[in-house]
Amino acid sequence: MTYPRLRFAPSPNGALHLGHAYSALLNEKLARELDGILLLRIEDIDTARCTPEKRQAVFDDLAWLGLSFDPPTTRLQSAHFDFYGVALEKLRKMELVYPAFMTRGEIRSHVARFEARGKSWPRDPDGSPHYPGIEREMDDATRKQRIAEGQPFAWRLDVRRALARLEKPLTWQEATDETATTWRLETADPARWGDIIIARSDTPVSYHLVVVLDDAVQSITHVVRGRDLFEATAVHRLLQTLLDLPEPVYLHHRLILDETGHKLAKSRGSMSLADYRAHGVTSTELRVRLGFASL
Repeated sequence: MTYPRLRFAPSPNGALHLGHAYSALLNEKLARELDGILLLRIEDIDTARCTPEKRQAVFDDLAWLGLSFDPPTTRLQSAHFDFYGVALEKLRKMELVYPAFMTRGEIRSHVARFEARGKSWPRDPDGSPHYPGIEREMDDATRKQRIAEGQPFAWRLDVRRALARLEKPLTWQEATDETATTWRLETADPARWGDIIIARSDTPVSYHLVVVLDDAVQSITHVVRGRDLFEATAVHRLLQTLLDLPEPVYLHHRLILDETGHKLAKSRGSMSLADYRAHGVTSTELRVRLGFASL
C-alpha cells in the first residue's frame, strides 16, 4: 500500500520565520489528515551560506514548534552532489544543456542596449530578463577552451530544444484549496523562464534540478509549498518529464506577509522564530496565531 508522502524542505541560509512555520505546520496537518508521512529535507546546496550552525538553528526551531518527522533520517542535499551530477550528465548527453559564460553585468548591458532601441526584452515570472542565449550555438572547441582557462560559467537548459522533445503539453494537478481534497489541471509553460540555470561551475546543482530529484528519490506524492513557487512548477514539470521522474500533485499555499504586504524575509527585518521565542511567545501561541490550534 502506498501512503501519501509529504516533505518540509527549509534552506538554512538564514533564520526561519512565520512563513516557514506556516508551511511546516500545514504539511504536518495534511500528512495527518491524509494518513501519510512527513519527511524533513535540508536544502543546503549553498554550502557557503548554509553553515552547520544555521542548520542546527533550523532543527532547534522545528523542535520548539513541536514538529516531528518520520524516518528515514533527514536528507541533507550537500551529501548528495554526486547523485545530482549523474542527472546533469544525463541532460548533457541529451544535448539539452550548454555552458553559458555571460556575467550578470554583461546580460544587463546586452538587454539595456536592446531595449534602448525601443524594443521589449522577455522576462521571467520573477521579472528577471531572459538569458540572451548567444552562446547556445558556440562550438565545442571554444567551449572547452574557455572552461580550461577557468572562466566561470553556468550550465543552462536549452528550453526550446527541451520542449521539442515533448510528446504532449505539460500539466500538473494543483489543489483548489489548502484542504488538498479537490484538484484542478494547470498548464505548464516553461518557456516563460527562458534558459534557466541548472548548475554552476562553483555549485554543482541548482534548486530547480535538485528539488525534482529529491522529490523523486524520497517518493514525495504531495508537494506543499508557498505560492511564490507556483510559476516555477512549470520548470519542475519539464525536468521531471525529461528525466523520467514521477509526477507529484501540488498545493501552493498562501504566503504570510508583513504589514506592508511583502513576503517575510530576514533582510526586511522580519521577526524570526528565535525572536518570538526570545520574547516569551510559546509554540502553542504561535500555532494558534497561524491557525493550527488543533494540532
